[in-house]
Amino acid sequence: MGQAGQQRTRQRQYGNKKGVKTVSKTAVAKKAPALKKNLVPGSVLILLAGKFRGRRVVFLKQLESGLLLVTGPYAINGVPLRRVNQRYCIGTSTKVDLKGADYKSVDDKYFARAAEKKKGKSEEAFFSAESAKSQMPQEKKDGQKKMEEPIV
Repeated sequence: MGQAGQQRTRQRQYGNKKGVKTVSKTAVAKKAPALKKNLVPGSVLILLAGKFRGRRVVFLKQLESGLLLVTGPYAINGVPLRRVNQRYCIGTSTKVDLKGADYKSVDDKYFARAAEKKKGKSEEAFFSAESAKSQMPQEKKDGQKKMEEPIV
């Protein structure tokens, strides 16, 4: 141990470390996890977590990220198009006919938020009572209504 202020010694490493090259792992494309056996497009799920927990929703498809695309439909129970992890769903035996419904245009990029430019900080902005609340674009609202028509 020694006196206070003395440095602890480390074991010396022998060998030429500079010449050794590390092998980098190649990026492996992640594949979506397998669906639960009772999850098929058109089946009714019960959400277990989040803002809409306890609500029954219709399963539409699995996205590339592995999340499930579900809808209420919004006109019936107020649940919009949402991405949900399948761990937070219970599948039921009830099925809904999805003929005529086209959800190919909806992917993970559909749910990305618009990037905002950072503004300079000021006192007025900090103490202002009104904060800019993000609204869903009208075109997304119209698209959702159009997609949910065959289900309703």
